[in-house]
Amino acid sequence: MPLAPCPLARAAPSAFGRHPGARTGRGSPATAAFAAALAITLAGPVFGGVLPGASAPALAAQQAASSPRPLAIDDLFRLRRVGAPVVSPDGAWIAYTVTTTDLEAERSRTRLWMVPTEGGEPLPMTAEGSDVSSPAWSPDGRYLSFLSARGEGAKTQVWVLDRRGGEAWPMTDVPQGVSAYAWSPDGSRLLLTLRDPEPERPPRGKNAPPEPWVIDRLQFKRDGVGYLTGERHTHLYVFDVATRSLRQITSGRWDESQAVWSPDGTRVAFVSNRTEEPDGNSNTDIWIVAADNTDRGATLQQVTTNPGADNAPAWSPDGRRIAYVTVLEPDLIWYATRHLAVVDVEGESEHPEPRVLTRSLDRNVRAPRFSDEGKGLWFLLEDSAEDHLAWIGLDGGGLERPVSGPLSVNAYDLGPGGVLATRVATLTRPHEIFVGWGEKRRRLTHENDALLSELSLGRVENVHFRSADGTEIEGFVTFPPGFQEGLRYPTLLRIHGGPVSQYRHAFNFEAQLFAANGYVVVQTNPRGSSGYGQAFSAALWADWGGPDYEDVMAGVDYAIERGWADPERLGVGGWSYGGILTDHVITRTDRFRAAITGASEVLYVANYGHDHYQLQWEKELGLPWEGDNREKWERISPFNRVQHITTPTLIMGGEKDWNVPILNGEQLYQALRRRGVPTQLVVYPGQGHGLRPPSYQRDRYERYLAWYDRWVKPQGGPTGSGEPREGGR
Repeated sequence: MPLAPCPLARAAPSAFGRHPGARTGRGSPATAAFAAALAITLAGPVFGGVLPGASAPALAAQQAASSPRPLAIDDLFRLRRVGAPVVSPDGAWIAYTVTTTDLEAERSRTRLWMVPTEGGEPLPMTAEGSDVSSPAWSPDGRYLSFLSARGEGAKTQVWVLDRRGGEAWPMTDVPQGVSAYAWSPDGSRLLLTLRDPEPERPPRGKNAPPEPWVIDRLQFKRDGVGYLTGERHTHLYVFDVATRSLRQITSGRWDESQAVWSPDGTRVAFVSNRTEEPDGNSNTDIWIVAADNTDRGATLQQVTTNPGADNAPAWSPDGRRIAYVTVLEPDLIWYATRHLAVVDVEGESEHPEPRVLTRSLDRNVRAPRFSDEGKGLWFLLEDSAEDHLAWIGLDGGGLERPVSGPLSVNAYDLGPGGVLATRVATLTRPHEIFVGWGEKRRRLTHENDALLSELSLGRVENVHFRSADGTEIEGFVTFPPGFQEGLRYPTLLRIHGGPVSQYRHAFNFEAQLFAANGYVVVQTNPRGSSGYGQAFSAALWADWGGPDYEDVMAGVDYAIERGWADPERLGVGGWSYGGILTDHVITRTDRFRAAITGASEVLYVANYGHDHYQLQWEKELGLPWEGDNREKWERISPFNRVQHITTPTLIMGGEKDWNVPILNGEQLYQALRRRGVPTQLVVYPGQGHGLRPPSYQRDRYERYLAWYDRWVKPQGGPTGSGEPREGGR
């Protein structure tokens, strides 16, 4: 039984030539059939002195092996990751990045490309070996700009590439490097986001150890950053393109981010938490500063006053309104729904108070943008396991979903004449760039066609089932290539992180890898997941391992009832919250032959003052020494039930993970070793919450398969007639 749709109806797609509120004009995309098999020949100039070349072979089918092969671990490093689309000012081109992995060099590389909106062969705009990010077009379309750090020890700067020819060159030369940038509407200035430079310190001896960290902040560490001393902040600057002069327009003991120019270039909207103790709350607001400000931001206009997080500001075309994303119930921390809002910011406003447009929708939104005529808003909408591109009127009515269905849209851009570019993934294909919507939507990039044409992928089925209390749960089941109905297969329950996240209609390498090795893979979106409304997420509040445990186990039972899963050969595992819930699962049941828990927590109070989630711990469970709060911490800590674990368990994590520190993994390992439960602890040196070196990523998957193969499927392949064996539920 499918899940009920969200409260606002899904409107039929608009005609391809015009999106809601679009202007007509030149540069509209062609209307070739969706997902054309072959790229057409490029007819046009070669910009930047770069010869035409495909970012992936266009004739992938001709290069594929005669018979497809199973997916392998090293195929992870052959996948090409496509970046967000950026439409040129004339609507004729779309710029994007492609990231590849170099196993030997132990790093990834990102290159800038562009492709004609009408379709054709993509052009590489930067050479191999020079990483780029944040591509943008100058307002006149003459330049392609990007962030890059070129040369040993170089800081990140804004680089520009003249499309008429020549090499890219650095436009900025900021000692501390550039974090983010944006062109002014007339192209005469850049808005730069810069972190304060390192303070000057007296010289130290040649063999002197590093200076100690001196910390006085409430939020004193962050995964991937380390200890936070509070000495440096991030502020906004205006850079004059002609004179190369730099002027600071914000300052103080706060940080600014997400800065955007007003349409006339006179003002800048930005996001900042300017409360007395920014580390003690999530109260970011939208602010406005004059672009020619001379008091370094002492004079500001505060746009929002909501106690929750307000961010992602977007100006209306006339500069009178700002759209943004808002959290109305900040005490629910990450369980709260993110809504779309609009506020008037100029003159005697007809609507002085912010208007929340999506309150009844009860779904997370992000990336708002006004339509060309300012009559509505584009935004990305998360709904069940899908991610749509949506449009809504300024009165909160007329919701449309021009790009929707069983897919995941995670980035978009708009151009003149109704050009709409999106980055879209499906269950069978990683993200690619598309143009248009509805039946006229066409794929412009083919980055992974060559690889996918070699592979025999497993079928993925979107499933719905009931949990123990009757709650409907959604999930995905991935089957081994060549799966035969009537036979039962070793089965893995894989649990997503978060907890406020979800499995979605997007290509999942991990599930396909396990399927290629003979496993049925069950992935569920239990309570706490993000696509089903605030109540569904908040059901997990201070009850980790409660309703979500019932939901994931219901997914396993569903796979058994359908005759797919062998109840005697089950494995479980996940990373981050997926590992945390795995810890709960193995303290509650002995149904699984093996478990893999990565970057997980088992004794939560041990993380207080140790990980980087102090605000969230205090909101959800309270200070552990006050009242009966300690009972809440202990009640949901799986370490207090560790005596019930009999499942062979592989424990993994990063040495320098401040998100979910290895501390709890070490404690779980010690407990299992003391109790004689088969276990192994794998710690990756120097790594945070995610494993960056490709060889570590490969090692992790090799260990996954070795552990599951050893404990879950010693009997080999599929067995039985589809009927559960005695002892299965």
